[in-house]
Amino acid sequence: MAGTRERVRVAGRELTLTNLDKIIYPETGTTKADVLAYYAAVAHVLIPAAANRPATRKRWVNGVGTAGKPGEVFFQKDLEDSAPGWLPRAAITHKDRTIHYPLVNDAATLAWFGQINSLEIHVPQWRVDAHGNQLNPDRLVLDLDPGEGAGLPECREVALLARSILEDVGLEPVPVTSGSKGIHLYAALDGSQTSEQISAFARELARALEADHPDLAVSDMKKTLRRGKVLVDWSQNNAAKTTVVPYSLRGRPTPMVAAPRTWREIGSPRLKHLDYREVLRRVRDGKDPFAVVVNGAARAEEPEDGHDGDPRLGAYRSMRDPKATPEPFAGIPTGGNAFVIQEHHASRLHWDLRLEHEGVMVSWALPKGVPQSGGKNHLAVQTEDHPMDYLTFHGTIPKGQYGAGEMTIWDTGTYELHKWINGKEVIVTLTGSEGGGLGGPTKLALIHTGRGRDKDGEKQWLIHLMDPEHAGGRPRHAPTGAAEPSPERGEAGAGGTAPAPEPARTAPTAPDPSPDPAEYRPMMATAGTEPDLRGSTWQFELKWDGVRAILVADREKIRILSRNGNDVTKTYPELTDRACWPEQPFVADGEIIAVGPGGRPDFGLLQGRMKLTRAADVAKARTAIPVQLMLFDLLFDDGKDLRRQPLSTRRRRLEEFFRPSACPVDLSMVLEEPVGLLLDSARELGLEGIMAKRTDSRYVSGQRTRTWIKLKLEQTQEVVVGGWRPGKGGREETVGSLLVGIPDGDKLQYVGRVGSGFSMRELTELRQTVERLGRKASPFHDVPRLDAADAHWVAPELVGEVTYSEWTGPGRLRHPRWRGWRVDKDPAEVVRE
Repeated sequence: MAGTRERVRVAGRELTLTNLDKIIYPETGTTKADVLAYYAAVAHVLIPAAANRPATRKRWVNGVGTAGKPGEVFFQKDLEDSAPGWLPRAAITHKDRTIHYPLVNDAATLAWFGQINSLEIHVPQWRVDAHGNQLNPDRLVLDLDPGEGAGLPECREVALLARSILEDVGLEPVPVTSGSKGIHLYAALDGSQTSEQISAFARELARALEADHPDLAVSDMKKTLRRGKVLVDWSQNNAAKTTVVPYSLRGRPTPMVAAPRTWREIGSPRLKHLDYREVLRRVRDGKDPFAVVVNGAARAEEPEDGHDGDPRLGAYRSMRDPKATPEPFAGIPTGGNAFVIQEHHASRLHWDLRLEHEGVMVSWALPKGVPQSGGKNHLAVQTEDHPMDYLTFHGTIPKGQYGAGEMTIWDTGTYELHKWINGKEVIVTLTGSEGGGLGGPTKLALIHTGRGRDKDGEKQWLIHLMDPEHAGGRPRHAPTGAAEPSPERGEAGAGGTAPAPEPARTAPTAPDPSPDPAEYRPMMATAGTEPDLRGSTWQFELKWDGVRAILVADREKIRILSRNGNDVTKTYPELTDRACWPEQPFVADGEIIAVGPGGRPDFGLLQGRMKLTRAADVAKARTAIPVQLMLFDLLFDDGKDLRRQPLSTRRRRLEEFFRPSACPVDLSMVLEEPVGLLLDSARELGLEGIMAKRTDSRYVSGQRTRTWIKLKLEQTQEVVVGGWRPGKGGREETVGSLLVGIPDGDKLQYVGRVGSGFSMRELTELRQTVERLGRKASPFHDVPRLDAADAHWVAPELVGEVTYSEWTGPGRLRHPRWRGWRVDKDPAEVVRE
């Protein structure tokens, strides 16, 4: 982010970032650009910890200052008038006023916070629903705050004592070093108790610690009682109190972070607070200890029938019998902006507008459909939130069931969000399908009427067409005076499997924009097993044993980027002939493979191409090691970003996009057989396994997701080389074995040594490489004495891949065998599979 002013796009939002070189933390020289980069990197772990919680901010307009001269800080609750309309918010009514709090629900909100120097983010232990109603707390927190004469060591002791009590009552606490003085302890709750009840429990826990350990813990906030002790502050469970959110920066002289930790770390006498660089490394290594709290609360909410456990769907589930209606009861949040309008021939004809928002379909019944002009508003009755699978639903709800009748899709597509205040106001522009009922982009405002305090009055909204010159779409069967449904029977739907119409592919009216390669990092899969596929619709493909490739094209050239963003175009020139590809700009995802003598992908053979960059070397290798590109996804085409479209739509676009040519490029086949038979076939053919992808999955760049699952027949693990041992006998002049590990904080966690799977030529070349990277100190946390006896240490810069039979108890790989180097991956990307 060079310069002092940048126009950027974050999570689909346009923001102007200014003064990027401004120093925010003078003692370390940390700039606003550094702050923005940090929040962008941790957004995927911070947002789940903060989502749907009213956020209070601490803002340092001119930076935090120094220890001797701190900067001026503002404590902000209410959103300023200059806040962008799209920023998610909740209107909370207090005794004397209503405050509009921001909700940290997306990366764009975090970027906006960083732009205005709102460094610290504080949230309560409860969330709001899509209607703006406060829910019961879904987590407990204890703030262990050291008094004068006490510090982090004393907080460690109290944390370990509190852990035992919490585990005895069935809770699973997670520690967070606050980045300031003490430690916060969190535990997930099931949401069945009020803030008052949780506060009372926390208070008794604090008193118990004080009674059992009077020289160490205190539950009273009086400063005179806290000297040399740790205050167990239970009061932050009060509904009116907030706690700094995990992964938030702190306004200290140096950029410290409220950092989730493991209990192993808490047990270490070397425990210290972490700054933002240390937390960045942990997050990039795939570590998120706080996921236990986030996932624990979600599991506690799951009903016994196995349906989607989101508490916002409780009303939906209570109204329907899954054995009697075809309506869907599931749906994984996609993080997109999809909408559907369904024409519903229930007891009274009406139209149902549903907007994807925070993982559910927020719904309104429109008795007279979408307004046809801005001069007349229509009634909109807010109904229960619906699961995500309702996005593609059409069918018949049986007689006698809630909302019985025929339902069809009137229009569907995506929307641009301009404003969303839960329970108050929503402004969106809908872009529907070609031939859909809207007839073109339609900007609508949904406004709560504020009528009545009864249950029905709270449902009454108005829907307004904001562009009076746009005729919009006319409901296909909407009579002029269509009857209005009662709030109780105004809406329902039915489940089906037929796909919704694909959003229109309109020809651009301006020259095709060229995609920005930095925005198209590959989406990564999670290792899994057959039981992980239950309850969803999946697409199956072979798991190609090669290296990932993102192809980015403008009208003149093709670039190939590896998984870690390196440009490898020179290595595979046979894939970049522009005449072999469609002429428009595009971004495609695939795997580059080398086919061995047996006709199977051979990762070892591909090693001979992966490291080459000189034109003469590549030309020579092309004959000996030809490569092929297997395409499996299309991310950008015809001037449009396709990543928010479901996989089924992207696959259809890919098949339309691809054309056979002289280039060695082909489509990765979609396999139709049952998964068990596919795995058996892959095993017989000697392949690595298969890929399972949810047909409704969106493409999430740069993230690992469970909507793509890799089913591997052979266990493999990426590792970082941290040392080597000399060979013996015939291998005396080469490398005998490599000592390998997985990143763990600022060092490697030792996972074993590997000495098989290398050719003599590789071992000879390897000796030169490891000697060049030599260093005196071990990069591992610890290595068994026998393995370290004659070891030579190297800088942890090389990534490879091994096969193995199993993990042993101490966390070692049993029978590892070398598969090859992964020059397409950085050490920071390596995580335990």
